Amino acid sequence: MKLVVATHNEGKLVEIRRILEEDLGADAANIELVSAGSLHLPDPVETGVTFEENALLKARDVASRTGLPAIADDSGLIVDVMGNAPGILSARWAGAHGHDKANNALLLAQIEDIPDDKRTARFRCAAALVVPDTEAGIDVTGGDQAASAAAGAQGAPVAGRYAIKSEVVKLGDMVGRIIRKPRGEHGFGYDPLFVPNDQPAGRASIEPDHEGEPLTSAEMTPAEKNAISHRGKALKALVPEIEALLK
Repeated sequence: MKLVVATHNEGKLVEIRRILEEDLGADAANIELVSAGSLHLPDPVETGVTFEENALLKARDVASRTGLPAIADDSGLIVDVMGNAPGILSARWAGAHGHDKANNALLLAQIEDIPDDKRTARFRCAAALVVPDTEAGIDVTGGDQAASAAAGAQGAPVAGRYAIKSEVVKLGDMVGRIIRKPRGEHGFGYDPLFVPNDQPAGRASIEPDHEGEPLTSAEMTPAEKNAISHRGKALKALVPEIEALLK
């Protein structure tokens, strides 16, 4: 079975493949994962206001274009004292999309006066699996683009696309807190500021002035982080749905 991951990031494809292989076991050999980027598909505009909406939007777009089952995820940081911000705006919190240093600096400035015990936060991921209705064929009626887009969002046929047969979305959280200065060289985004509650056994920070303290996400190895990550939890929750497709 071919399964399309709605991403142009080949690194994410590798990470998702590793997670699925761990949980699917021998069945993983029956799945061919490909990225939307390798199929030269465009990135849809993320108009959702929740992680779930954006994950479904991306997976629906790929499934309806290709006629293949599609996986997509959307994730970000939720800081409790900030009313769940930055949330879906995490990657562009300081303005420019993906400007990690600016995003981190702005976040630290915004919660500078918050006591350590109130700086609780979580990374949240929504992972969606969308299956197209290939038996119904492609809608080729054409028509108004706005109406077609609205219909597609509800699973109805869009001109030149497949309708949606089924869809499911799962959530995963990685709970922790925000520290006052970045630590670590791994990961990306807010990882240098985030200390997960779940920590790898026998490991602690070795940075000067922080020796023995819990690790930030950016101080963990990729394997250590993946074992507790929000994305890993959300994708693993989709495994029973993927197994059902294989049957």
